Amino acid sequence: MDLQLKSKTAFISGSTQGIGFAIARQLLLEGARVIINGRTQEKIDAAITKLKQEIPDAEVSGIAADFAKTEEVDRLLAGLPETDILINNVGIFELKAFSDIQDEDWTRFFEVNVMSGVRLSRALLPGMLARNWGRIVFISSESAVNIPANMIHYGMTKTAMLAVSRGLAVLTKDTAVTVNTILGGPTYSEGVAGAVEYLAGTQNRRTEEVKSDLVKAMNPTSLIQRFIEPSEIASLAVYLSSPLSVATNGSALRADGGVLNTIF
Repeated sequence: MDLQLKSKTAFISGSTQGIGFAIARQLLLEGARVIINGRTQEKIDAAITKLKQEIPDAEVSGIAADFAKTEEVDRLLAGLPETDILINNVGIFELKAFSDIQDEDWTRFFEVNVMSGVRLSRALLPGMLARNWGRIVFISSESAVNIPANMIHYGMTKTAMLAVSRGLAVLTKDTAVTVNTILGGPTYSEGVAGAVEYLAGTQNRRTEEVKSDLVKAMNPTSLIQRFIEPSEIASLAVYLSSPLSVATNGSALRADGGVLNTIF
């Protein structure tokens, strides 16, 4: 299927690894021009090298910015060209008991996970509306619905993304611009892989065995009974970036492996 992305330019926040990197890769394979983002130029350069090794003719560049630092975000926004597709992917998480989450933690999580998408959308949505074409995709999580007891501040930001996304979608009425959210499930990113391999080493067990046990213990409602691969989230994100997805707007779509046990 041709997703008709060869003339499009995309920006993906937090895309030097994990889901963001997988989205960048799939957009490049579809012929889109892609601007990736990471906190350091070194990470961006390494990601670009990896992408070009696999896709030699890829039109890929990068802009470094830490979304916890307003001045760096301002520089990023000033350097962005006309952009057709915005993937709001950057995010942070941590395990912490509610009683230990301080005010600065709440502020930091909101700043990175929510305000990153707000600032990027505020900068890029007007141009999309003026050109009567654009795509904004927020990468949220099933944790927006199933708020984790040990990551309440993280869950709060993922729920907030649903509200921002839906509100922005209302602004696109009667245009060919869409704004949607993906509720991803437990994904086997580099960070998770490192933790699993560490546990396997300390327990003298096979990595695959530890992975399987973790899914069953932490996500018993999962229907696929395994971690989701970043490429599986990316497939949905790239479809939502396509002209073919124009009838999908203001939606929260699940790529959660069936963890959420509601029908809506």
